[in-house]
Amino acid sequence: MKLATLKDGSRDGQLVVVARDLKTAHVADGIAPTLQAALDDWAFISPQLNDLYLLLNTGRAARSFDFDPAQCMAPLPRAFQWVDGSAYVNHVELVRKARDAEMPASFWDDPLMYQGGSDDFLGPTDDIVLAHEEWGIDFEAEVAVITGDVPMGSTPHQAFDQIRLLVLVNDVSLRNLIPAELGKGFGFLQSKPASSFSPVAVTPDELGDAWQDAKVHLPLRSTWNGKLVGQPHAGVDMVFNFAQLLAHLCKTRNARAGTILGSGTVSNKDAKRGYSCIAEKRALEMIADGVSSTPFMLFGDTIKIEMLDGAGKSVFGAIDQVVKQAQAKKIR
Repeated sequence: MKLATLKDGSRDGQLVVVARDLKTAHVADGIAPTLQAALDDWAFISPQLNDLYLLLNTGRAARSFDFDPAQCMAPLPRAFQWVDGSAYVNHVELVRKARDAEMPASFWDDPLMYQGGSDDFLGPTDDIVLAHEEWGIDFEAEVAVITGDVPMGSTPHQAFDQIRLLVLVNDVSLRNLIPAELGKGFGFLQSKPASSFSPVAVTPDELGDAWQDAKVHLPLRSTWNGKLVGQPHAGVDMVFNFAQLLAHLCKTRNARAGTILGSGTVSNKDAKRGYSCIAEKRALEMIADGVSSTPFMLFGDTIKIEMLDGAGKSVFGAIDQVVKQAQAKKIR
C-alpha cells in the first residue's frame, strides 16, 4: 500500500492512504491519526489500512479525493531517529580519490553511518531555505526504509522482517561546511540541514520484483534545473543492503518503530548513469582534469528526484523543490 501525510496545521499531520496510481487518497480517520501511530501498532493497524487501500484502488472508497503532493508533509514529519548510511561505496571512493585521500579497506565490509537531525523534515515540495550560497548547497538522492522495532543484536535476516516502508530522500548537504566539521572528529551537524522526503511511503510489496535482497532494483532519477543529470540504478553497486545496514545500526542498541534509515547517495561505477549529487560530479572532474568545474546549487535552482517503475509510472511521487534564500530576521 501507499501512505502519505497531509498538512493539517499540526506537527505530525494527517495520515492518508494513497491509490497505487497516486491520483486519489482517503483520510485514515478511524484507523490511525498519524503514520507514527500506525507504526507503533503495525500488526493491528496495517491490515485495516490495506483494506482501505483496496477500496481506493477499485474506486469503492466512499470519501476519496484528488491527491496533491503539494499538500504533503514528509510521510513522517518528524521521527524518533534518522540515520544515514553510505551503502554505495563507489561514491565514497570517488570523493576521497578526488582529494587524494586513501580509501580504508574496512569501508568495503564495515558500513559508514551517521545520525542526523530528525525533529524537522521537509515535505516533497517545500522550499530548501538557506542563508548562503557560499555554503556549497548540494542535493543527495537516496532511498530509505522506515522500520518497526528492531531489537539490539538483530541479524540481517531478523532486521529485514522489520522493514515496513520505503521512501525517497533528498539529503541536503552543505559541502563547504563539511571539511571543518569532520576535521573536529565528531561528524556532521551544521553541514546537514533538514532532509526532504517523497510525498508517498510504500510497503515493500508494492515494488514487486524490484524489491529483492533488501534492495530496490530501479533507477533513481535526479533532474537539476530541468535537466536529467543522473539515473543510477539503486540495485546496482549497493555494497550493503538495507537489512545489513539495519543490523549494523542495532549492534549496540535498539531501533524503535519509526526509525528512518537512508542508503546514502545512490551511485554506480558506470559514470554514464550520471550522478545523484553534485559532489560526485565534481569529484569525477577533479580526477579527470585536476579541477572541479560544476558549481553547487544557487538560489532559484530546482531539484526533482523520482523513481519510475518498469512501466514508467512514478512509485513514490516526486521530490520537487526550489532553493531559496532565507530572509534576514529583524532584531527587536
